[in-house]
Amino acid sequence: MGRERNRAGQFIFLCIAGLIFFLLSGCTTLPKLFIPTREVPAEKVEKQPERPQPPPQPEFEGLGRAAQLFKQGDYDGSLKENQRVLSLTGKNLPGDRALFNLGLIYAHWENPKKDYEKSLPFFNKIISDYPQSPLVEEAKIWVRVLRENEKLREVIEKFKEVDIAVEEKKREKGR
Repeated sequence: MGRERNRAGQFIFLCIAGLIFFLLSGCTTLPKLFIPTREVPAEKVEKQPERPQPPPQPEFEGLGRAAQLFKQGDYDGSLKENQRVLSLTGKNLPGDRALFNLGLIYAHWENPKKDYEKSLPFFNKIISDYPQSPLVEEAKIWVRVLRENEKLREVIEKFKEVDIAVEEKKREKGR
């Protein structure tokens, strides 16, 4: 009665799925991107004139604890620890790391409570509130990847709707 169904739609879904896979395949190294604190080995530190050192700040310890929880897969614990650090630092420099870590937690593929829409504001806040931070470029990359991911989801949903409509028309035509 009609010609054989064109499989182009299936190949489009396959291509989109492959694109999403390649975009998100870089997420497998998130624990390496999770930035606790930067410690410089003693042999690399140049001799400086003796100055009184400030006492160690608890927010840096909190970032280390948050990173450890993240590596163990305790995303809720890491989330709370990073939020605590952020509340202690305000808009001071360790706050950019805490924001970045919060964005990573919500974007991590193994997090059962992952929410890409929640991770975007954290990365955007780094860009707006910490323009001199070394994490700004990485935050911009994450924002772009997450936006592209959302666009691809919308395209997939549209394709699904079209596919359902085509199937319904075939059923009606077959009756």
